[in-house]
Amino acid sequence: MREAVLSHTRHSREGSSLTPVAICIPARNEAAELPRLFDALERLHPQPAHVCFLLNGCSDDSEALVRRYRDRALPRIWMVAAKATCTNVGQARHLAMQAGLAALNRTSGLLLTTDADSRPAPDWVATMTQALTHADAVAGRIVRQTERPSALQDRLEAYYDALFALRRRLDPVPWEAAATHHYGGGANLGIRADAYRALGGFAPVATGEDAALLDAAARAGLRVRRDAACVVETSDRREGRCPGGLAEALRQSDMREASATIVAHPADETWQYRLHADARRAFDAGQPHRIAAALSLTPDHAVGVARECPNGEAFAMRIVPVPPGGMRNVPLPVAEAELAAMSLGRVAA
Repeated sequence: MREAVLSHTRHSREGSSLTPVAICIPARNEAAELPRLFDALERLHPQPAHVCFLLNGCSDDSEALVRRYRDRALPRIWMVAAKATCTNVGQARHLAMQAGLAALNRTSGLLLTTDADSRPAPDWVATMTQALTHADAVAGRIVRQTERPSALQDRLEAYYDALFALRRRLDPVPWEAAATHHYGGGANLGIRADAYRALGGFAPVATGEDAALLDAAARAGLRVRRDAACVVETSDRREGRCPGGLAEALRQSDMREASATIVAHPADETWQYRLHADARRAFDAGQPHRIAAALSLTPDHAVGVARECPNGEAFAMRIVPVPPGGMRNVPLPVAEAELAAMSLGRVAA
């Protein structure tokens, strides 16, 4: 990670959250979006103790806007100016999170992250703080603006939300939210500071740093919660700041029909979900070998994997593979029909 320069305001007021919270925001040439983000930050209740901006090679007025906001902000504002432009979003977000850790002074606080083109709901700090009493990492719901609607993206997200709801019916865990969703995006993530340090932070990848962190958390045995009560609204722009992000997905959805949108077959997904539940039960019963036959493994292999796992979550995530022959890919309308039938119990998953 490249070096950075860290500075903060001296006179700004502390937040009122009892648990120390740092909001970490990477920004690159976001002068057009930042004023709306500032307004959203001022409406947060309770206020976070810290807001940390990573200014990533900005050539517009972003840095000047953050400096002016710092002078009037309710939370304490920290500015991180990267000495050289971070070449990918994972690197930039990790640098923002490192600023959050520094602001917390390595206490056992909470790190929340969003994007410069996003606007957290007024209760975001409250709902995230509550959710993180049940889990180690929380993926909140990301709601798109409706200036440029995308019917196909809406449909795709509804499909994955329904698939995740089925997952939790097949494999319930005590830390999951009552109202869930499927997505884990950097525009709306929260994690305990100690968990973030233990995982080593966001990977320096061009895209998918958010999903990679959540996957690593689950494989480490941490509790990952997808909570629809934690809401952030984000831009529906089609020209984003990183390849493979939401802007690119929306742009592709504008040009594609539902029949050309390919997703994994829900029956194959649910094959994994059922075995996750079986593996978790086997581990918790102290009999990890019980899952071996269903996975075409030897009992000794299952026991060996279990020895490396701190809990049933880690065991389930590590030992269950993709279905034999791999995941089948089908058009979205086919997957929707199959999932509807499964949810109603008319066919075997």
